[in-house]
Amino acid sequence: MGLQRYAFNQIRMGVDTPIVVYAEREEQAVRACRAAYARITTLEERMSDYRAESELNLLCQHAVGRWVKVSPELFYVLWRAQTLARQTEGAFDVTVGPLVRLWREARRTGKLPDAATLRDAKARSGYRLLELSLPRRAVRLKAERMQLDLGGIAKGYACDCALRELRKHGITRALIQMGGDIVAGDAPPDSPGWKIDLPNSRNELLLKNGALSTSGSTEQYVEINGVRYAHIIDPRTGLGLTKLILARVRARDGITADSLATAAAVLGEPDAQRLERLYKGVQITVSQVRLNHSGQPWNGSHGRLT
Repeated sequence: MGLQRYAFNQIRMGVDTPIVVYAEREEQAVRACRAAYARITTLEERMSDYRAESELNLLCQHAVGRWVKVSPELFYVLWRAQTLARQTEGAFDVTVGPLVRLWREARRTGKLPDAATLRDAKARSGYRLLELSLPRRAVRLKAERMQLDLGGIAKGYACDCALRELRKHGITRALIQMGGDIVAGDAPPDSPGWKIDLPNSRNELLLKNGALSTSGSTEQYVEINGVRYAHIIDPRTGLGLTKLILARVRARDGITADSLATAAAVLGEPDAQRLERLYKGVQITVSQVRLNHSGQPWNGSHGRLT
């Protein structure tokens, strides 16, 4: 019978999460994708800042001034995040949770936080307030009321883990997408790669055994007094990005692509190119976004499977 294409879609981490696989039998595809979605659910339970009882939120409650041992998955993601935070001098920072919550409040009310509120949130943010101990596999926070936010790295990692789960079930030709993050395994049959449609581009991108992530200020934003504040926080100002920018990263895996895309959106050119040189085989493009007459981006947003 040969390999057949099977496609599934469920909501995970707040976004549509399509998985496309090639398998010899439907039963194999269903079993493998069910396991992949279950793996993502486990990671969401560990890393969500929305779930009150997530491992991440419990860590924020109990790790102030003392070491708290965490799961291998959470420690690895935090380790990668802190490495990138040092490389970017804080342009990428998972401690910006207090500032993200101010952005969510601004989106709800249409008002910016006052100076005192912003100052208080910034005092509880900063990657140097987060300590990691490799021998203990433990985390310690230096300030009260800190909030970690893994929105710029966790989805890419979840895609990586889902692909590994599929491979455990004998499926290597697969693609997983979570919002702006895409991770691909081996190419589909009779094709050199998975065809990814890039908005505002005449060409399709072919992706196999790698990842593509897009991050920018084009979709999630709040407009206040004629200024757009994106959901990506600039740690230097404590506010959402106001520049209209789109960063796209191609890398060997999802956790690298996801986190670098977030960092590149904050850094902009030419600092993003300096970041590119630190990671072998990574391609980073940062472009300005133009709005059409309706105030929508001409450049579009993230790529999608065609």
